Amino acid sequence: MRADLAAIYGEERLPRYTSYPTAPHFTSAIGPDTYARWLAELPAGASASLYLHVPFCREMCWYCGCHTQIVRRDELIAGYQRTLRGEIALAAETIGRRIKVEHIHFGGGTPTIMAPEAFAELMATTRQRFFVLPSAEIAVEIDPRTLTADMVEAMRLSGVNRASLGVQSFDPVVQRAINRVQSFEQTASVVDMLRGAGIEGINFDLIYGLPHQSVASCLDTVRRSLALAPNRFSVFGYAHVPDFKKHQRMISEAVLPDGLARHDQACAIANALKEAGYVQIGLDHFARPDDSMAVAFEQGTLRRNFQGYTTDKSEVLLGFGASAIGHLPQGYVQNEVQIGAYAQSIAAGRLATAKGYGLTDDDRLRADIIERIMCEFSADLGDICARHGAEAGAMLKSAVRLKPLISDGVVRLDGDRLAVAKDSRFLVRSVAAAFDAHLDTAKQLHSRAV
Repeated sequence: MRADLAAIYGEERLPRYTSYPTAPHFTSAIGPDTYARWLAELPAGASASLYLHVPFCREMCWYCGCHTQIVRRDELIAGYQRTLRGEIALAAETIGRRIKVEHIHFGGGTPTIMAPEAFAELMATTRQRFFVLPSAEIAVEIDPRTLTADMVEAMRLSGVNRASLGVQSFDPVVQRAINRVQSFEQTASVVDMLRGAGIEGINFDLIYGLPHQSVASCLDTVRRSLALAPNRFSVFGYAHVPDFKKHQRMISEAVLPDGLARHDQACAIANALKEAGYVQIGLDHFARPDDSMAVAFEQGTLRRNFQGYTTDKSEVLLGFGASAIGHLPQGYVQNEVQIGAYAQSIAAGRLATAKGYGLTDDDRLRADIIERIMCEFSADLGDICARHGAEAGAMLKSAVRLKPLISDGVVRLDGDRLAVAKDSRFLVRSVAAAFDAHLDTAKQLHSRAV
């Protein structure tokens, strides 16, 4: 990575492009009736992926950017699980048939905060209403501090085959500053339990740019993590948006690394993981060479959705739960964020869609370009534009933010083929943003480019 470029572009606030257009552009013009129509219009051969959002945790991590709340009463969680089952049934009935499902992802919050029997019931309802393929990937996000042996058994019996563990940092100083004290021994014990239950797909989430974090502490976290041999790593830069996430005010900006320090941390983590034999994938993922994500990256079939990089090929993502986002061929939908409003809608037999976005032909074209840039660090603009009935020259002319990136050596153009320079790949979001017709850099809801 080039430090000079990090200094020029690193402070800019940009989307992670897990969708295009991004969620800040969703509006209330898309509601339950539109979503119901879109579901009913799904073609007969369509397959889907499912995202189930569980917005509860036992305590708040100060760095968190998720839609979640702290709960002590298990009755609230049990009631929410029943609402989730109701929403799944309602969506399936609206579709009118039992469509195939290739991927299921439980996110949060802490999905494993549910009682083991409640988790099993939820999976049973999902299998009843959808045709979950035997080869389907079923992934669950896990807080190692609260996972129990009974929940691991429920996951095993429910067919879970991938687990994403929040690690962030093993540095005790950093952990105290972000209100997430989690020992290496706790994490190792959970990894052993999961593998003992036959759940072999293990992902670790790491974060750089946290308070008091240094290159040395990042490398120590990587060293400890490698001892547990996860299949994949996700490595994210901390997004400090205290105006949007009030609990982040518990983190003093005075102890946050600046742009160049974040750059050094990201570099150090990436280099250490690559030296350990992991393949760097896109912006923020690393995988063993034999992992399905590394294979998809090598074959050019890698995709990007709201969970980040994925091997999922489905064009339909159905989101369940408060704040959950779905993606259909017609556009995006997002449920009510407030749990009470979400539950009231489902109880009334009405889909809980609060807002969304209907895609235009230009949106679909730009979404394809941005996805290829984010996944492959390159894009054949001639081929992509031709498939959408557009001209590559006109697209390049409209991408005015691309000119300085070319001048600075971040991007190379060979005819209509665009490629991000290898030493500039950490700026891939800046390159993708050049094709974002909706970008508003005045909004500070996004994380730094580095």
